[in-house]
Amino acid sequence: MRQSAEGYSERLTRTALAPLGKISRNFVIFIAFFLAVAIWGLYAYIQQLRNGLVATGMRDQVMWGFYLVNFVFFIGISHAGTLISAILRVSHAGWRTPVTRMAELITVVAISVGALMPVIDLGRPDRVQNIILFGRFQSPLLWDIISITCYLTGSLTYLYLPLIPDLALMRDRLKAGESSLKRSIYTALAVGWKDSPEQRFRLEKAIGIMAVTIIPIAVSVHTVVSFVFSMLLRPGFESTVFGIYFVVGAIFSGIATILIVMAIFRKLYHLEEYITEKHFKYLSYLLLATLLIYAYLTFGEYLTMGYTLKIDHKLLLETLFVGQNAVWFWFFVIGGTIIPAALLIYRRGPLLPKILTASVLINIGMWIKRFVIILPSLQVPLMPYDFGSYTPTWVEWSITAGAISVFILIFALVTRFMPVLSIWEVAEHHEAEMASTPEPAHISIPASREVGVRG
Repeated sequence: MRQSAEGYSERLTRTALAPLGKISRNFVIFIAFFLAVAIWGLYAYIQQLRNGLVATGMRDQVMWGFYLVNFVFFIGISHAGTLISAILRVSHAGWRTPVTRMAELITVVAISVGALMPVIDLGRPDRVQNIILFGRFQSPLLWDIISITCYLTGSLTYLYLPLIPDLALMRDRLKAGESSLKRSIYTALAVGWKDSPEQRFRLEKAIGIMAVTIIPIAVSVHTVVSFVFSMLLRPGFESTVFGIYFVVGAIFSGIATILIVMAIFRKLYHLEEYITEKHFKYLSYLLLATLLIYAYLTFGEYLTMGYTLKIDHKLLLETLFVGQNAVWFWFFVIGGTIIPAALLIYRRGPLLPKILTASVLINIGMWIKRFVIILPSLQVPLMPYDFGSYTPTWVEWSITAGAISVFILIFALVTRFMPVLSIWEVAEHHEAEMASTPEPAHISIPASREVGVRG
């Protein structure tokens, strides 16, 4: 069993470290494409800075647009990583080990990109410091900045701590001819890790503390994001359950993102031995559960508005069900909820294509749902004026595409410098599984029976 565990660990190490530093022609083309899209998004933002927010489709009545939709979406998928990883770690779900590194990386990258969206939304980004210097604590915007800063700090710490043993492994595996800069970076980040029992005890204790701490921080972040909307006197926003609604939606879209990332890296880096169909199955159960909860909350939201049917609620429901926003709304209902539910419930035939298709549809549907939550409510007039209109311009489309490209670029580049699997945790879990599996008992055949057989 010892030889088998050592062989598994060595094979795991080789597989996980194989992509590091390798730059193929296809990878260069991939990076060049998304870098070009990101540069185009930067050019669009420069045009917005020169001309002001008149370059966008936002106006006095509809003062928010794609940027706030992107903000809520990216902050939402960031919950996938740390929150799901932390919950699975606290519950001692051993099967989580091949998934946690990717999940935690999603959190850090998504929240970093998402936090830029409100700054891009400002006509005068040079004044963003005034929110901190002169902000009032009564403002949900200030709460938002505090909670996101705490979440990003905690997520970076939570990503770094389990990475220390793997950084030490990469430090020790560097060949003599490798870059001295790379060796210095890995040595510094490994903080003298020697895998001693005392170091292992302290590391696991620190990871446990961060896992418990990051859960309420993550919940508070999207709760505070919901307060930015629910504390406005707007139809569709004035809800006391927006906090739980946003948190469930964040976990929902976050799990879908994890599944997509798992499928991509499993195929590209040949991780089929470590990321198995079992991992997709277990996460798909969580995905289906959150889908049903989110569908229930969505049904309750619109049923309440339809039953009371105040005049502003009537206008909002009309634009969603049969008006100018009906295409967006019904795509979310059918493409983002009903079809994914059918794919996740009906499990005959190949399972992975169904889970991956459902995850892609859910992420598209949840981006549209954020649009449906924000924009139609702002279009409903609060005074006897015309219905507000919003048409995103090429600037907003370009910046949105650039933000998505930056997310993909950071993720792809980081995985060339750190393994996407938590090597030591996967190996440790495998060894524990082998130790808990009883060896088959040796069955001896009595001599009399042997004689009988021979005779």
